[in-house]
Amino acid sequence: MKALTYQGAKDVRVETVPDPILMADDDIIVKVTATAICGSDLHIYRGKIPEMKHGDILGHEFMGVVTDVGPGVTDLKQGDRVVIPFVIACGECFYCSKTLFAGCETTNPGRGAILNKKSATPGAGLFGYSHLYGGYSGGQAEYVRVPKANVGPLKIPDVLTDDQVLFLSDILPTGYQAAVNAQLGPGSSVAIFGAGPVGLMAALSAKFLGAEKIFMVDHNDYRLRFAQETYGVIPINFDKDEDPAETILKGTEFHGVDATIDAVGFEAKGSALETALTAMKMEGSSGKALRQCIAATRRGGVVSVPGVYAGFIHGFLFGDAFEKGLIFKMGQTHAQRYMPELLEHIGKGKMKPEVIITHRMKLDEAARGYEIFEKKQEDCRKVVLTP
Repeated sequence: MKALTYQGAKDVRVETVPDPILMADDDIIVKVTATAICGSDLHIYRGKIPEMKHGDILGHEFMGVVTDVGPGVTDLKQGDRVVIPFVIACGECFYCSKTLFAGCETTNPGRGAILNKKSATPGAGLFGYSHLYGGYSGGQAEYVRVPKANVGPLKIPDVLTDDQVLFLSDILPTGYQAAVNAQLGPGSSVAIFGAGPVGLMAALSAKFLGAEKIFMVDHNDYRLRFAQETYGVIPINFDKDEDPAETILKGTEFHGVDATIDAVGFEAKGSALETALTAMKMEGSSGKALRQCIAATRRGGVVSVPGVYAGFIHGFLFGDAFEKGLIFKMGQTHAQRYMPELLEHIGKGKMKPEVIITHRMKLDEAARGYEIFEKKQEDCRKVVLTP
């Protein structure tokens, strides 16, 4: 089959690789009908994620048709249309029993060795996201082996198109979890840092949950303009506004917003010092977005972090967070928890995540898709690939 493979920083190639096969009783094989390039994939593309090996198949946002099922699969059959959550979860371990699927203890074969290092450990296995998360082949391919198929793959009715439901695989539940973690509801206020796909899904979810005032901070005017027109956000371009948090404070009678959402993560553009520390591998992440979140959030408010972070960060203002009594909620998305209800909202026309799509390309054009997305060319918001 054809699949997009990692060959090094900013070097991804569509190659012919062996077809996947069933390896466990509860595996399925899916013929991919649509897959997307995620903002998190750009961390890999830029060479920022450790434990990537040449030849690894990328992609964790995908859906398709079941072509083969293991004898232990109970609810799926050949021909079913399914969306696959990016998190691979067993459904039975300590964390899965608490619906904390991203913490699954059994699906990441590298977890035990990492635990012995007595450092922060990755949780569940993820599709196409390095050997740090299990080394599973991803979905930017013609076919994918899906383990633990009794936990997660969601059957899709034929009345819904691939475009409508594809983002149930990651960015929609990620944005929704961020908004839920932010404790948003009718009349609340929120500032979202980052207008990439996850930030846009957070804005969609904030509006859906009833947020009254939504600030959005980014430096791409075309993304901010789309978010303003589509979700009614108040746009702030940080290239033109040196202190977005101050602007947000002024817009909330100097109380701050009820919650902030950091949809940027560790690759936020920080200070010259942070850039130097990161280059020397003395720090893993810029703290700029989090500092802005702390400053913009009212006392007793919430800082919700769906953005990916790695290792230490520079300038984390813990004293300010303590003084303001802030709540921090963060982490990988427990996608399986939210997918069924979000599918229902899509089916009823209450959510239309597909409106963010700007580029549809064939899998053979994937390398160009990554380049366009990474460089923010052609007003790119989201790239969908079809094998």
